[in-house]
Amino acid sequence: MRIAIVTPTFPPYAGGIGNVAAYNARELVRLGYDVTVFTPLYERVQEEIRNLKIQRLTPALTYGNAAFIPGFGRLLFDFNIIHLHYPFFGGAEVIWKNAKKFKKREVKIVLHYHMDVVGEGIMKTFFSFHTKMILPRIINAADKVIFTSLDYGKHSNVAKLVEKNPNKFIEVPNGVDVQNFRPTEKSVEFLDKYQITQDQKVVLFVGGLDKPHYFKGVEYLIEAMSRLKEAEYRWRLMIVGEGELKKDYQDLAAQLGVETKTIFTGYVPNEDLPKYYNLANVVTLPSIDRSEAFGLTLVEAMSCGKPVVASNLAGVRSVFEDQKQGLLIEPKNADDLAGKVNYLLSNPEIAKQFGEDGRHKVEQKYDWGIIGRQLEGVYKDL
Repeated sequence: MRIAIVTPTFPPYAGGIGNVAAYNARELVRLGYDVTVFTPLYERVQEEIRNLKIQRLTPALTYGNAAFIPGFGRLLFDFNIIHLHYPFFGGAEVIWKNAKKFKKREVKIVLHYHMDVVGEGIMKTFFSFHTKMILPRIINAADKVIFTSLDYGKHSNVAKLVEKNPNKFIEVPNGVDVQNFRPTEKSVEFLDKYQITQDQKVVLFVGGLDKPHYFKGVEYLIEAMSRLKEAEYRWRLMIVGEGELKKDYQDLAAQLGVETKTIFTGYVPNEDLPKYYNLANVVTLPSIDRSEAFGLTLVEAMSCGKPVVASNLAGVRSVFEDQKQGLLIEPKNADDLAGKVNYLLSNPEIAKQFGEDGRHKVEQKYDWGIIGRQLEGVYKDL
């Protein structure tokens, strides 16, 4: 079986969709399938992932992570499965326009619906139009639609389509490499690098700091930590990620008087991420709207045995059990976030139990090997 994975981003770009696409591809290759990844060439990159066929296509037009690549649909005619990771503005429309040609060639389309797109300002208007007028046509062109959780799908912009044709939609969660992301002692090298002492508690955030990831809620996290300036324990906030919004977040930390307690690491290669998770006492995901549908960082943190604090959003809340592997918070509520982080930092035995429960849940449900076999089942059913 020949499988084309079509994705708007791909490592080394730090983003959930691209990382999921990469792990999907590697697992499918491991299972013996002929896999090619198609992704836009936004800029020249040094490939991080070996033993994968990757075609980076030059777009005629780009905007953020949207890329219009005319004619690339014909590159997909000889595949058995097209696995489209959505949202991919520009790419998804090309596949939709070629859907009838794919059907004649018995090429099946699997649409991996990662999230609604909300946006801000003028882009919010565009995304609203696209959701109402174009997205239903893209969904209808697909033979199968994957949600990372049915909870998210039933509360998403395509909820009415799910209700109308439930058999077309299936849940396949995101996963984690449980051998790579595992509990270890804190890295002495990294403690020294960031001047963190053994007695300091570390609150960690991992995610993109660029405009497409505006919804991560980093500003609320910084505000929440400023509430803990007078805590009895010593703490550091570590923000892992890169992007044009980083300067704004640095300025906010300074305004709130926590710049000396906040570490901005910049870009971190995927292979180093487990060391950062293992520095943490608590890992946070304070996202603010439906643009966050799952939270890959949550399962990575849980795999490393860390308790998590995340927004009570559809999809995100399905990743872990509240009060068992972590705590849910009200989105955009810095006080609630501060209170839940403080609770876990002040109760290390409870935090430890949450982390152990999280590791067990990951081993049972979120191992990429399990996810790969689920995808294989979807393809074979088609």
